[in-house]
Order: sequence, then structure tokens, then C-alpha cells
Amino acid sequence: MELVSTAAPLDLLERHFGYKAFRPLQQDVIEHVLAGRDAVVLMPTGGGKSLCYQIPALALDGLTVVVSPLIALMKDQVQALQGNGIAAAYLNSALTFEEEQAIAGQLHAGALKLLYVSPEKLFSANFLEWLAGLGVRLFAVDEAHCISSWGHHFRPEYKLLGTLKGRFPQVPVIALTATADRAVRSDIAHDLGLRDARFFVSSFDRPNLSLAVLPGQDRLSAILRIVARHTGACGIIYCNSKAGTEKLAAKLQQNGVRADFYHAGRSAEERGSVQDAFIQGKIHVICATIAFGMGIDKGDVRFVVHYNLPGTLEGYYQEIGRAGRDGAPAETILFYSYADVQGQMYHIEKVDDPRYRGILIAKLDRMKEYAEAQVCRRSILLSYFSESPGEPCGNCDVCKDPPKYFDGTRVAQKALSAVVRCREQLGLSVLIDVLKGTHSPEVQEKGWDQVRTFGAGGDTSAFAWMLFLQQLVQHGLLEIDYREHNHLKITERGKAVVRGERTVQLVTPETVKERQERSRKVKAAPVDLRPVSADLLGRLKELRRTIAAEIGKPAFVVFSDASLTDMAQRAPVTLHEFRLVNGVGDHKARLYADRFLAVVRAFQAEQERA
Repeated sequence: MELVSTAAPLDLLERHFGYKAFRPLQQDVIEHVLAGRDAVVLMPTGGGKSLCYQIPALALDGLTVVVSPLIALMKDQVQALQGNGIAAAYLNSALTFEEEQAIAGQLHAGALKLLYVSPEKLFSANFLEWLAGLGVRLFAVDEAHCISSWGHHFRPEYKLLGTLKGRFPQVPVIALTATADRAVRSDIAHDLGLRDARFFVSSFDRPNLSLAVLPGQDRLSAILRIVARHTGACGIIYCNSKAGTEKLAAKLQQNGVRADFYHAGRSAEERGSVQDAFIQGKIHVICATIAFGMGIDKGDVRFVVHYNLPGTLEGYYQEIGRAGRDGAPAETILFYSYADVQGQMYHIEKVDDPRYRGILIAKLDRMKEYAEAQVCRRSILLSYFSESPGEPCGNCDVCKDPPKYFDGTRVAQKALSAVVRCREQLGLSVLIDVLKGTHSPEVQEKGWDQVRTFGAGGDTSAFAWMLFLQQLVQHGLLEIDYREHNHLKITERGKAVVRGERTVQLVTPETVKERQERSRKVKAAPVDLRPVSADLLGRLKELRRTIAAEIGKPAFVVFSDASLTDMAQRAPVTLHEFRLVNGVGDHKARLYADRFLAVVRAFQAEQERA
């Protein structure tokens, strides 16, 4: 591929975005894409997925088309790019005819580097034929998990994206998502028709997020305590119903909290107004359904609360990932009650497709296991995304208030050996039958009553075995293959246990009730967010608000909170020092250096006089 510039990716990163180094995997992905090859990229929320196609877009001689599922997501990303002086635009149903024509003129003139479109727009009448004449050099499919029926945001129109490789066989495709287990990853590559795609999987660990589960009683009081811990900061509370968001927002307002609600039932204008107010910090707490938040570029969300149990771990992980994107400490709280489980099942039972209904039930089971877990919650999340969990995190409620453990290596070896001897062709309940020595119809039909481990756990109750097996999954020793009738698969870590190379600590059934009682008293730890200079940071934020109002854009388009925090720490007084601040590229330095430097200099003069 012919490049517009001989500049290396790192040079483009610093010049346009103001960052001095790539995050893990970013440069590898960029170089792979620039070599003209397809890629599937999995990075957690806030991990820097967008740069994996934005840097190639700046380097390639032609247009990069980004397929994005939501208008709000497109708007935020395009505004951020334009704020860095990058020629980008979006086409969607929110634009007027005149606005579309203006963008079409820019495209024909070769004046745009990135064009964001929805899949519906991409496959509208003659749109692909029109694109073919615009010199498309790269397709980026954002939120790529939407293509898979195993994913938590399945969008049927995403299935049409599989035709792109046929229409543009020489154009590389990069698919990106923050949440995908093995089944979804496989679907992404297959359904997009990618050719010898390389998978880039970043760590899903977000150590700055604390994780806690609280009982579902008296949720409002607990939420008011959380909000009070973060006075003046922003947070998101997810509810499972539109009415729930409205009622909770009203109660918070009655208690003096600057709150509002967001759901698909509000008009586009109302949703846009609420979102902009939240991004600009005019609203501190937003009560929302899952319709809110995808792609929102707001780094200073200090807490995410789930008022109700989510239906999948993928959705839960993506939603908590909207906290602490600036890398500073943030807390996540999940309220859990059996009524929430019943509510999720009520909706699942309405699904007509029995196969898909079974997938949703299996994923809800994993969500319940997380909420009821007796092991490190971060380890459960990492294991779910096929990442080795390592040591307990020390930053979840289970680690902070641990249950009593015993050496469960022998117990684990019995279960894991049974899975291997049954050729990994059985689920949890049938495995318990094998271990208990129960001659159930399926056990007899498969001949599993003849394996050596049949009845090896006959002296342990079925309840205890279910608890133990759930922990083996949570420890990453077993995986559940949703595409294969929820059959259990042994992992490399599990094989090491069978070989006696690794020990396993398990929680006894007797301690579960005690642990659940203690969890009712656990409160999330307060977060210390005192910056190096709170006064200077406040002045920088005030200037940012002023500039944002002048240009009619959200505050993050000027600078992110992370950039302002770095600026307050560095306290630059020269243009050279200003350029060293993270997030200050050439374009923003030209636009804003004089005004921000003036604030820092005035602050330092006051300090010297004092």
C-alpha cells in the first residue's frame, strides 16, 4: 500500500493525538493493518481500540470507512477527531439532505480521511457502488460483537457486513470489540469473511476498578452513600427498565443529586441533550438503560452502579468499563436479588428461537455465578474472556473479605479427570451424575457409567459438587462451550491440576451462607482522588468549559480529564513543556497553548506571592 506520508505510526500518534507511546498491542495491530492484512482486535473499554484504525487511516492514501452501530458513538468520535485537526465525518439518519450533500462533496474532493457510517446506511441503495469510486483503503468494523448471535448486542444488519470482502477483496478489514468470548471471536472472523485474520487480544484486566456485589435491599440508601463519596464527580447507574431509570432519577433529584435519566423511549433530541449535559459535567449522575454509554468518550466516570442484575457477563463488563477510563481509581457496584433473576428469565422466555433462548439462559447462569461467587471477582471476569487470572486482585469485595478455603486439589482432579474421560462432551448436571455415580438416562446412553471416575465423588452432595464445579469454571480450569450444548472443556490450567503441577483452593459449602451474610455488610472503599494541585486543576477545567462553550462542542473535544490532570501535574509554562502533556498534539497546541499556559503562569505567580 502506498502511504501519504513517510511518517512512522509513532510520529503520527504524537503529532495528531499528543501521546508519546503506544499502549500494548496498538503498534502491532497498526503495522499488521498497514501491511494490508485483516485483523480481529479485542481490547477492553478505554484500551485504545480506535487508534488501531485511526493511525492507519492517517497513513494510507485514501479513505477509511468505519462501521459503527450508534449515532451517538459516531458523533463523539468524529468530534474528537475534528478536535485533533483530523478530517472526519459521519453519515447517518440524523443529518439533513444539505449536510449529506456537503459531506459527499468533501468525499469526492478527497478531503476526508475517515467516514463513519451505520450498517443500515452502508447497505442502502447504491451506497457501496458510490464508495467504490472513492478510493476506500480500509474498513473498520467497530463493536464487532454485534455480528454474532452469541454476542450481547446482536444486530441482524451486521450480518450483511460479510459481503464486504466480496465487493472489496483487496481492502483489509479490521474488526474491533471490547467484549467477546471464544464463540463470539470465532463468529466475527467467520461471518465477516476475513482471510487469515490475526487475532490481537489485549488484557481485560482493569486494576483501577474496584468490584463489589451488594444485596438488593435498600438500594437507594446505598446509592446515596456512593454518590456522597464522589461529591461533584460523575457516575452511571444502569437499570433494566425505562420506568426504573425515571423513578430512580426522580428520587435522586429529591435528595439533591444532579441526576437525569436516559432510555430509548425519549426523543432523539432529549437523549442528545442528556448525553451532552452528562459529558460536560452539568449532570453528575445519569440513570440509564443499556441504550446509554456505548462509545461514550468520558474518562472521569468515578462509579458505575448496576441497580439490577445484567443478563450477561459481556454486557456487565462493557458497562463497568465506562468507569475510570482515565486510569484513576473508580468503583463498580452490582446489586443482586433473586427478583432480578426472575425478571431476566421473564424476558428470556419470550425469545422464540429455542437455540438462542438456551444461549441466553446459559449466559444468565454465568452472571448469577459471578454475583454469588466465593472467589476473586476479577479472576472470574478474566477467566470468562479466556485470560489467565493470575493472583487474586485484592480490589474486590471477596478479596477484601475472603471466605475460608481448603485444599481442593483432589476434588478438582476428580472432576477434571471425569471431563477428560467423557471426552469433554457433557455439561454441569451430567458431570455431577457421573461423579455421584447416578445412572441417569444420558449417562447410560453415552456409556459414561463405565469410565474410571464414575462414582468417584459419591460421598459428596450434589449441591457441593455444583458449588465446586462453579468454582473450577471461575478459576479458569474449565470453560463452558456455548456453541456445543454448554459442554465443559478443560483448559491448560486445568490440565496442569490433573498432572499435579498446580494446586486448587476451594470454598466449602458450609462457609457459603456465612460469606453471604458478611457480604451484606460490605461497603465499597472510598476513593482518594486528590490531584497534585486541586486548585490548578479546577482552573484548567474552568477554562476548558469556557472554550467548549465558545466552540459549541463537548468539553472532552478540547481536552480529556486525563490530559488536564497531567497538565496540572506538569504545570507547563513554555510551549515545549505544553507539548509534553499527554493528549496535546500539534493542532491543539496551536489552538489552546496560549490560553492554558496563561492559566498555569498566573497560578504559579500567585503561589510565589503567597
